Amino acid sequence: MTQKIQPNFSEEDAIAHLEWAKTMSRKDRFLLQMLVFVPICLTLDWVHADPMVVFITAGLAIIPLAAWIANFTEAIATVIGSSLGGLLNASFGNATELIVSIVALRAGMIDVVKASLAGSIIANLLVGLGISFLLNGVRFRKKDVQVNLRRANVSRLNAGSLNLAVMFLLTPAALQFTSKTLNIEVHNRLSYIASILLLSFYALMLLFSMRTHKYLFEQEEDAEPESYGNEVSGKQFLWVNAGLLLGSTIVLLFVSEVLVHSLQMASETLGLTNLFMGVIVLPLFGAAVEYITCGICAFKNKVDLAVSVAIGSSLQIALFVAPILVLVGWFIGQPMNLAFDTFSLVGVGITVVMTNSVSTDGRHNWLEGVLLLMTYLMLGTAFYLHP
Repeated sequence: MTQKIQPNFSEEDAIAHLEWAKTMSRKDRFLLQMLVFVPICLTLDWVHADPMVVFITAGLAIIPLAAWIANFTEAIATVIGSSLGGLLNASFGNATELIVSIVALRAGMIDVVKASLAGSIIANLLVGLGISFLLNGVRFRKKDVQVNLRRANVSRLNAGSLNLAVMFLLTPAALQFTSKTLNIEVHNRLSYIASILLLSFYALMLLFSMRTHKYLFEQEEDAEPESYGNEVSGKQFLWVNAGLLLGSTIVLLFVSEVLVHSLQMASETLGLTNLFMGVIVLPLFGAAVEYITCGICAFKNKVDLAVSVAIGSSLQIALFVAPILVLVGWFIGQPMNLAFDTFSLVGVGITVVMTNSVSTDGRHNWLEGVLLLMTYLMLGTAFYLHP
């Protein structure tokens, strides 16, 4: 029996790996080469090099690690089935932001964690969607974008979910502004309850998208059909991909430690505030691959996939990552609440308003992409000048 199975496995194994080198996309080749920054940043940190150089190399090292974690997760998801695969993608979709935030939370950098969460939401919506609408609108400007009922329904659901997330973030701030004698413990208790409610809604949203109304969210093609994860996603590679996913995650933990350790000194060297570093700089490292994916999808006239990546990532951060971090902080003795910096809340509120104003009808054009990118540049300038 072994003699019958082994030749088939070996043949498929050889074919897959021989074809992989030929079919790997230029993006994946570039990301594979960027892995060189992983040993570089670890070595520079070990020899106590200039914190600014360490921070930059650590940030660059996070970009390919985030990409490969996403690819290996997608490869596993295609094998284990739509339900479990969707749950896996929902859990690991923002693994990079979650891991970096937990490391920073352990270091007591709670304000930086909150700023990075707000910055990730802002960047994913404004930069991700802005790039998608701009590139797609410029390349396919002579074609009308047909809006259908399914797309309109999904757009309204996304808008409502974003509004819910903003409401949960605004409530602690409103409570603080309307009470002069508010104790920090009240903020913490409110945040614990809010986190449980957000996670409950996130679970119901997964049930809605993967079970009861799955047809609304079905895509014709994967966002990155030429990526490594789809090339070697057969059952024989399940444990290989699982091992690579675990290994990439462990390496990301070490790189995150280096990034967080050098962050404070790097911000002082550059003369930048922790607010700007958290809202603008860190999200650019963690979500760079998502911006590339959005651009590729839009350039191939798959703008619905790009919208799904950008908005889905922001919702995951607001409804899953943020409440998880609140509960993790509770358990590790670093209490974190949802009382975000006021200006960060203003930025998130403006972002959601602008996003909903251009996306709820399911239509798009290149000028709407410019509108979103201009909004991000304006907010980035404001965060830079904020004392």
